[in-house]
Amino acid sequence: MEEIVSKDNKKIKFLKKLGVKKYRNKLGKFVVENVAIIYDAINSGYEPETLFMTQKILDSDCNKVKSIVKKVGPENLFIITEDVNKHFSNLETASGIVAVYNKNKKNKVNFENKILYLNNVKDPGNLGTILRSSIAFGVSEIVLDEGCVDLYNPKVIQSAKDAIFKVNATFDKDKQVLQEIKSKMKVFVTDVGGGMEVKNAFVNKSKFCVVLGSESHGVDKIVKSLADEMINIKSDPEMESLNVAISAGIILYEIYNS
Repeated sequence: MEEIVSKDNKKIKFLKKLGVKKYRNKLGKFVVENVAIIYDAINSGYEPETLFMTQKILDSDCNKVKSIVKKVGPENLFIITEDVNKHFSNLETASGIVAVYNKNKKNKVNFENKILYLNNVKDPGNLGTILRSSIAFGVSEIVLDEGCVDLYNPKVIQSAKDAIFKVNATFDKDKQVLQEIKSKMKVFVTDVGGGMEVKNAFVNKSKFCVVLGSESHGVDKIVKSLADEMINIKSDPEMESLNVAISAGIILYEIYNS
């Protein structure tokens, strides 16, 4: 195992770059800084390209760490100092372990499945929570438009956990994918102003698309114009709106139980 002690090491400079969206896009890679996520991903068949960890983590009694090291192998494992880890880490407190993964190749939308379409969802924590809820309730088909936060943003990954590996995520530009979706299935758009009550929307429907909008403005006007049906979560009128991740959880639960 190679030990890296310098912040100027080319591998460390590479890891530093992966903290920035444009380099993740250019290099086609992203990082995960969480033992549990890396362990769960490996158990689901997603192995990292390379692994970096401090000696303290390597020497720990954590069974998950031991399992990860065994699976990755010494040829793909690099030991780093705690100072080096702090230098490139995207976390407030560096975790001592970093795995590098290849980003998914451009996936195609599976139009035979239920689809969740995200319009301008900006908050990384919200996106990550939505992804976890989607997997929990059996909707793995996710489409993100160009206004959404980067799927591989470190804060999204920390929130999404291993759901980041389990969703079939595709990306839309200029509503082209949404137009195609509309030509193949019914499109439901969430609207705080009214519409069909969500608990009644999905009964006896095998495939459809649900659109969720941004935290501050909801679904934009162009997307709303493509809706076949507006849906609404019934709640106390004194509450203006729900957080988008909470709304997603409620809607996905109703889909799962419809």
